[in-house]
Amino acid sequence: MYRHILIATDGSELAGKGVEHGLALATRLQARATVLTVSEPINTGFDDGLGWSAVGTSLPEFQAAREEAARRVLDGAAAQATRHGIKVQCLHVADRYAAEAIVETTERQGCDLIVMASHGRRALGRLLLGSQTSEVLARCGVPLLVIR
Repeated sequence: MYRHILIATDGSELAGKGVEHGLALATRLQARATVLTVSEPINTGFDDGLGWSAVGTSLPEFQAAREEAARRVLDGAAAQATRHGIKVQCLHVADRYAAEAIVETTERQGCDLIVMASHGRRALGRLLLGSQTSEVLARCGVPLLVIR
């Protein structure tokens, strides 16, 4: 049925449920699994002609902390995969918005299913916070399994 599953995670407790579900599904289907975490670009609020918006992304400490956080998320997912008896490919995409990185990685890796968690926000909460899941659903041509 599915041969290559992309599992998206931000390292949160809710996303961990999505990782667990995606790994269990990959195990049952004997499918390949790729775990993806995304570090969005920093928004300093100083988007002007002087280039202040680039200050945060140029700091070595910021970049190192972001890489370390992504490594922890992916190491945790790899440990979960080991418990399931499967190997996963772990990817970190930096300076991209989650939905666009998920869609692009799905296409580039040839995945045929995406598994991700969603908070299920509605109305004003969704309007203010956005919905990465909704954006992935609207932009991607492969099935999306949403864990709530």
